[in-house]
This record gives sequence, structure tokens and C-alpha cells, in this order.
Amino acid sequence: MRKIFLILGAMMALSPIALAQDVNQSEIAQNDDEVNLQIISPAEPIKESKEEIKKREKLLREHANEMAYAKAANSMKRGYFVLTADWVEIGHVGYRHYDISPNSNFVLFQGEDGIIQYAVNNGHPGTNGIGGWTGKGTIRRKTIREKDNGDVIMQYQLVSGKVNADVFITLFHNSNRAEAQIKGSYDITMYGEILPYRDKDHR
Repeated sequence: MRKIFLILGAMMALSPIALAQDVNQSEIAQNDDEVNLQIISPAEPIKESKEEIKKREKLLREHANEMAYAKAANSMKRGYFVLTADWVEIGHVGYRHYDISPNSNFVLFQGEDGIIQYAVNNGHPGTNGIGGWTGKGTIRRKTIREKDNGDVIMQYQLVSGKVNADVFITLFHNSNRAEAQIKGSYDITMYGEILPYRDKDHR
């Protein structure tokens, strides 16, 4: 029994020391983990005049147009692109975007293969069943050049058992807008955007 009292006494004597050590360690940990906060006042919005806003927006548009032109010109030179039309002219009859869809009116150029298709909402199924005509063939006699003003001109023939057409495409400088003139069984002019394109068979 005396031994038990001695042990209890020793534990009670040591407990303040252990508590002090725990407190010191806690203080040290808190000191080590101190976070210094810095309050930053929000920056005042830049005040632009109407003239400055117009100038900035114009520069942004010009930059976007230059980027679109560069991508379109590069895709034409590589020979993998599509011209999606939002205006189609067949003979002397023109069809705007509400009569046509860019997904079904296009000039596709894929290496040595090409497709020309138009489909208009005129109440007639056409030879392709969607209101127009589709021609698939091989690319021949391709030439491409850049004019002094930056326009890119491409010319080629699309030839197969069902199509024999001469195609003239003009990409206008500082834009991805282009015009395609197709001379053959159907004289067609398409206006739209040139976009880089590689189909699943040419990836």
C-alpha cells in the first residue's frame, strides 16, 4: 500500500511538469504556424472613354480576323479544308442562310479527294434527295497562289465518272471568308468560311 501512495505522489508531482511541456509545445506549434494576413484594396476599374473602347474592340476584331485568315490560308496550302457556305447562288438565283445549312452546302478538299454539295430549301428533292446535287471526285491540276493584296487563289478540277467541274476558290485577305465558283454541269457560286478539316479517312 505504501508503494502505491509513493507512486501516486510521484505522478502528481510530475503532472504539472508534463502539462507545462505540453503547453510549451503547443505555443511553439502555434508560433511556427503563424499566418500573416495582408489586406489588399481592390484595384479601381480602368476608366475608358467611348473612343478608347471602340479602338480596343476594333483591334481585337482585327487580331481575330488575322488569326482566322492565317488558319484558313494554311489549311488551303496543306490541302485539307472545307468551305461551309451561308450563301449559294445557282445560275442567277441566290439562296441565303435561311434557305440553306452550312452543314449541307460546302466544298470539301481532302488531299487528292474532293466533294461539292449544295442543298437548298426549294421544295424539290434534287438529285441527292436533300434539295440539290452532290459531286465526289479526284482533285487534279491544283494550283495555289497568293496575290499582292494577300488574297489566296486556288484552282483545281474535280473529276469522276459523274462529275467534271472546274473550281476557283478565293480566300479574302484578313478574313476566313471565301468565294468558290464551280463551273461544270451546274454553275454554282458559294460564299462562306474556310475552316481546317480532316475527315476520319485522312487523320
